[in-house]
Amino acid sequence: MLAAAAMVVSTHAIAEPMHGIAMHGQPALPTDYTHFPYANPDAPQDGELTYGVRGIFDSLNPFLLKSFRNTARGMWGDPEYGNLVYEPLMQRSRDEPFSMYGLIAEKIETDTERTWAEFTLNPNAHWSDGKHITPEDVIFTFELMTEKGRPPYNRRMDRIEKIEKTGEHKVKFTFNDKSDREFPLIVALSPVLPSHVFDPETFENTATDMPVGSGPYLVESVDFGNRIVYRRDPDYWGKDIPSQRGFNNYETITVEYFRDQTALFEAFKKGIFDIYPEGDPVKWETAYDFPAVKEGKVVKSVFTSGAPVSMNGFFFNTRREKFADPKVREALSMLFDFEWINANLFSNRYTRTGSFWQNSEELSALGRPADEIEKKLLAPYMDRVQPDVMDGTYEPTKTDGSGRDRAILREALKKFGEAGYSIEDGKLVKDDQQLSFEIMTSNQDEEKMALAYQRTASALGIDVAVRTVDDAQFQKRRQTWDYDMTAAQLSASLSPGAEQVWRWDTRSRDVEGTFNYAGAADPAIDAMIDAMLNARERDEFAAAVRALDRILISGHYVIPLYHIGESWVAHWAKVKYPEYTPLYGYQLPVWWAEK
Repeated sequence: MLAAAAMVVSTHAIAEPMHGIAMHGQPALPTDYTHFPYANPDAPQDGELTYGVRGIFDSLNPFLLKSFRNTARGMWGDPEYGNLVYEPLMQRSRDEPFSMYGLIAEKIETDTERTWAEFTLNPNAHWSDGKHITPEDVIFTFELMTEKGRPPYNRRMDRIEKIEKTGEHKVKFTFNDKSDREFPLIVALSPVLPSHVFDPETFENTATDMPVGSGPYLVESVDFGNRIVYRRDPDYWGKDIPSQRGFNNYETITVEYFRDQTALFEAFKKGIFDIYPEGDPVKWETAYDFPAVKEGKVVKSVFTSGAPVSMNGFFFNTRREKFADPKVREALSMLFDFEWINANLFSNRYTRTGSFWQNSEELSALGRPADEIEKKLLAPYMDRVQPDVMDGTYEPTKTDGSGRDRAILREALKKFGEAGYSIEDGKLVKDDQQLSFEIMTSNQDEEKMALAYQRTASALGIDVAVRTVDDAQFQKRRQTWDYDMTAAQLSASLSPGAEQVWRWDTRSRDVEGTFNYAGAADPAIDAMIDAMLNARERDEFAAAVRALDRILISGHYVIPLYHIGESWVAHWAKVKYPEYTPLYGYQLPVWWAEK
């Protein structure tokens, strides 16, 4: 366990302390910026908002492995609601691929090689109980996360040689040879916890303790499993710093929980909560004819984004021997009849996904041959890349839409034959064992697609069971890899980084609680991730991402589903948003509500 070192004199710095840091190049905003471009600093601040979500919650501590998936929404690192209670050292801008600006740490300094990073804490930063945030709190947090925290926080010390207090408001991280150029930004994204509140000996028993954070909101009340109410902290220390101006525009934020999607939508129609992101194109066109829409009380807003879309798919658990052979996975992927599903279940509203960075001309490997940088990276691993993926001609299997495309079935059967399978007595078998597996789903839409897939697979004698489970069981089973195949979603960004380790790298294959749903463990994947993390120039970085995309596509770890090129949000008319939409799409934390 690292101890807070005695105050030391900072080593000679190559660069001056900066107001921000970018993964590649310099931050887009100048030192004297006043607010993020997508935030409205003049937004009304006195409204109230209610969110609605599906599921349950039984924890207020998002840092515990046993409960983080069931933690109340909004506490920390929420992809939609932001950091209401706990905050990172620095604030990410959603209008740049990957840049961080001052928050708890008002400045960052690092050397050219990024072998260390020194953070200068804002002297005004304090916890909700009034105590100031100190370098000791930062050091304590990293030590605590290493011993008691969940992935990925418990693994970050692996890349840190030491942490030192280098001044009254300064803390310096020195990295070891496991680090990379992204890691200073990952440290900047890390949470800071109050050392005077948490005891490492009892930390694992704090799931229901009322939190003391540094964020803009306090937890006002909790009804575990049903509702949490946040109230804006009138003494929030960061309300006037540039990275927070135009954020946190509600006096209270309530999050209401519902057990299923139908109940969630019906509650929205009744005005029980205010914002409903819609992902179903059929519903977007047909389900919004209720009175509140006709009367203009509910508004349908459409947003575009410059970011790649998420990978939605059925993930093979390659930890299971039946899915260890990529030929088997490829053949099974061919049996997903997207054309039939899209026409019969979704009125042809979706587009098939084929890349892990779909919609990014820079990062996706689809439709473009590998360039010289990619070829050099992939040279030792050419046996892992399909020729059509390498030359940019690859497309996901396209059927005739009949639900029983005989040509595709024959082609898939040929692939199964190469993997040692044959049809005997109407069953697809190998070593006298029928190929059988279960698809785990969590909602009706996933179940409908899985059942359609089940029907097609049965034509080749494959025994596919579909099991839809409740949210708690779904999360628990995914966390412990207790599935054959599962529906899952992986978000994508214009600056993929260390999160790829926890999705695809060998190091995460057997670490419960990570997002390596496929159980990937391939030196080729590891090498592409390393190249991506250590790239200095944007062209090198983009080439490494495309090379990784080619390896993942060729590995057939996922049956890709579909995507929509737009984001749809229905909301009650009192809810407003800025005119400018940033690079990563709409951002709920900068919206506001009129009284």
